[in-house]
Amino acid sequence: MRIPHRLSTTLSSKFTSKFAPAPIAMAAIAAVGFGLAVPAHPVRAESGAQTIQTPFGRAPLSFADIVDKVKPAVVSVSVINDGGASKLALNEKGKKGEKNFTLPDLPPDHPLHDFFKNLPKEFGQEERPKIVQGQGSGFVITPDGYVVTNNHVIDGATKIQVSFDNDETKYDAKLVGTDPRTDIALIKIESKKTFPTVKLSDKAPRVGDWALAVGNPFGLGGTVTAGIVSALARDIGSGPYDYLQIDAAVNRGNSGGPTVNIDGDVIGVNTAIFSPSGGNVGIAFAVPAKTVKEVVQQLKADGSVSRGWLGVKIQNVDEDTAASIGLSEAHGALVSEVTPNGPAAKSGIKTQDAIVQVNGEKIADSRDLARKIAELAPNSNVDVKVWRNNAEQSIKVKLGLFPKNAEAAMNGDNNDQDNNGDNNDDDSKSVDLSQLGITLMPARTGKDAEGVAIAEVDPTSDAAEKGLKPGDVILEVSGQIVSSPDDVISGIKKAQDLKRTAVLLHVKSADQKRFVAVQLTKKG
Repeated sequence: MRIPHRLSTTLSSKFTSKFAPAPIAMAAIAAVGFGLAVPAHPVRAESGAQTIQTPFGRAPLSFADIVDKVKPAVVSVSVINDGGASKLALNEKGKKGEKNFTLPDLPPDHPLHDFFKNLPKEFGQEERPKIVQGQGSGFVITPDGYVVTNNHVIDGATKIQVSFDNDETKYDAKLVGTDPRTDIALIKIESKKTFPTVKLSDKAPRVGDWALAVGNPFGLGGTVTAGIVSALARDIGSGPYDYLQIDAAVNRGNSGGPTVNIDGDVIGVNTAIFSPSGGNVGIAFAVPAKTVKEVVQQLKADGSVSRGWLGVKIQNVDEDTAASIGLSEAHGALVSEVTPNGPAAKSGIKTQDAIVQVNGEKIADSRDLARKIAELAPNSNVDVKVWRNNAEQSIKVKLGLFPKNAEAAMNGDNNDQDNNGDNNDDDSKSVDLSQLGITLMPARTGKDAEGVAIAEVDPTSDAAEKGLKPGDVILEVSGQIVSSPDDVISGIKKAQDLKRTAVLLHVKSADQKRFVAVQLTKKG
């Protein structure tokens, strides 16, 4: 039976009542009509349910039952950041006999607008702090009213209120704790009522699973959108944690709301969107339920999250970096800076060490190391295996507590001034290092002089591709401190003697230090 394309829009109404005993019959007819293969096994609708059983698992005929289960536990979160206005409000009436005059807020076309606008300030009341209001979403996880939302939704709030879609009552809520690193916050509704809840999923989602986002986009409240899990373990440049990617429509105001599976369990907390325009383009990111569980547990108990801290700045070990330090494969995290007096420094970890294992577990890259260390408790002892001087070495480290201001912690010895590599010494000579694609000159003179400055970079070289630029200062080559171009040449020769195809440079750009593995080109 061949069905014309023009009839496809009315296929259901014409065939369901007359020929089809069950909804799935329509699916089979439509499939045949458009030349599609019918499943080898029957697809049946389960009695009393809005899902069908297929050879590949359950599929929803409608999301209504799921929404009915989840939506009552989803809240709209309203916040006010009054910048101190709440204190001012206590004295709004003023003292007895005190004049308390407020200039009227008139529209521009009002005949008295210019008159009041140009009055001296002493005629009006002291200008009140600006009140900033915001909206987001959240969901209840316990009957007594604990609500999960995003940290950025409630950050800086002086007042938090929540409301349910089927209830116009606004409930005050107090902040229990926040974790900016995962952008998760826990708040508590200040009420003795019992509230509907949703469950954080114990089952890891798979790419292609159905995903429903529920929340408060643009302040509309109680909105449900559907899509699938588009990807797992996304790095969105926000710390070491992975995110789910979904294509359900998520917009501003959805932040903090749940993404649920077809069981109605929360698989993620909507946190960010990718959007050049600011609106939905089908790419949204959610904090996975597993991470949320771990964070909420600590927030509920302590109001904050405690993480292990190693005290290093790290970067990935790519193929060139591995070749430059003699590693047989590209894995691990290369230490580019060590925090003064931090756990790593006290244990003997040094710059240019490649951390390849923690407690016997192989380290894939820098994010993997950051996650593994963060999962460990402060003050715990860990076995760290590093690659140093062409050999593995085990170091025992007692972890510290991850500081609230990690950047400040890393700046213990970074007080030297910016250096752009300028040098007016007539005796300074440039040295062309064609194998690296750079031209060097001494960094600067004086007692604080260090390293060798890059004067030029060949735009076609590997050095340029790795981000080296004029003004950068080379501090070390193959682990050797350099103070002149000749030292750099010696470092390159050392790498060649070890039959390495790349050389590892310790480079300073402004106040940031990093390791860069640059490929050595063959001479002539």
